[in-house]
Amino acid sequence: MMFDENLLRSAVFTIAFLAVALCEVYWPRRNRHFSKRIRWQRNLGLIGIDTIIVRLLMPFTVVMIAESATQYHVGLLNLVAWPLWIKAVVALIWMDLVIYWQHRWFHQLNGLWRLHKVHHLDMDIDVTSGLRFHPGEILLSFLVKSAAVVVMGVPGVMVIVSESLINSAAMFNHGNLAIPSSVDRLLRRILVTPDMHRIHHSVLVRETNSNYGFCLSWWDYLFNSYTDQPDKGHDAMELGLSGYRTFEKHTLLYLLKLPFVTFQQSGMSTKK
Repeated sequence: MMFDENLLRSAVFTIAFLAVALCEVYWPRRNRHFSKRIRWQRNLGLIGIDTIIVRLLMPFTVVMIAESATQYHVGLLNLVAWPLWIKAVVALIWMDLVIYWQHRWFHQLNGLWRLHKVHHLDMDIDVTSGLRFHPGEILLSFLVKSAAVVVMGVPGVMVIVSESLINSAAMFNHGNLAIPSSVDRLLRRILVTPDMHRIHHSVLVRETNSNYGFCLSWWDYLFNSYTDQPDKGHDAMELGLSGYRTFEKHTLLYLLKLPFVTFQQSGMSTKK
């Protein structure tokens, strides 16, 4: 690489995080119900643990895998001398599609749901919620993305671009942001907006089992998983999971051990 990958990722992350966090202060969509300080400590603590575990357990990155695939001409995009702009567009769309189905599988398969429900326990959502995942889910996601990169032959630089865009989109669409309805309707023709994704965090099963998209909104329309508005409206809609409504117990240690404890049947709120 001709540039510092980590520096670029860090710069994009910082700019996106601060931009959404600042907008949440001035244009909040919903009133907070729980301590922002405590939530941020837990969420950022989990994000920090994720980063450390990935660095310790993974001796290589998705970018390194992508560059090896390119070097050995592995993957669909490496079979033909496509123009760079075509490779870029296909790679971005492909990676977002993979993340959509990965997300949907994490809801539909019991073993994966054990990990993913850590993300859904948050009973207020904001910019930090978009990056709050159990380390086990992060590791599995690494494997899924690596396989997707090899199959398609995604160039290394496009891995960086796609991951930066998807992470930024996740912070944006989890943001507690008040966007005018006319602008929201226009944006969600292409992008997942905060109002669109917030429905996915509803305590109601059929609303949680919808709006799986992370960046592009097309997939929810195409694969019949789109919900336009929550039944109770955005202000009255309850967020989180039934069976896990005690905020005080959602400590960092609790979030880490949750996938390995006995199921609470009422907590399986996204299973049909």
